[in-house]
Amino acid sequence: MKDKKSQEEIIQGFQALRNEQRSYASKINELQSDLAEHKIVIENLEKVDGDRKCYRMVGGVLVERTVKEVVPALVNNRDKLTKLIESLNTQLVDKGAEINGYMEKHNIQVRGQGGNENKKADKEGEVKSGGVLVQ
Repeated sequence: MKDKKSQEEIIQGFQALRNEQRSYASKINELQSDLAEHKIVIENLEKVDGDRKCYRMVGGVLVERTVKEVVPALVNNRDKLTKLIESLNTQLVDKGAEINGYMEKHNIQVRGQGGNENKKADKEGEVKSGGVLVQ
């Protein structure tokens, strides 16, 4: 009974680590999308006269500014987004290493990731579900 409970705790810990890793990846994708939008807007505004009116959304409110006021703020945001994405990528890699260490420590094998029985199942055309095996 106690051994079964510890296995369940190990699996829950492993799944929590994987969920953290997925949340990092999701946030990175979201920020990369924002970064691409910033780059497009900056690229287009640099071609426009600096005294021309433009509108910017600030905290849910549309504010009228000039291009020369908005471009530096957008460039600053772009640079901050780039640094944040780099930081999150580092955290993602670190979390992957932590997961691998956890897997080795608790002898966890994930179904569908290599292994002889999976290769045999691939040849037979069986459908596999992704699960966790603790030995």
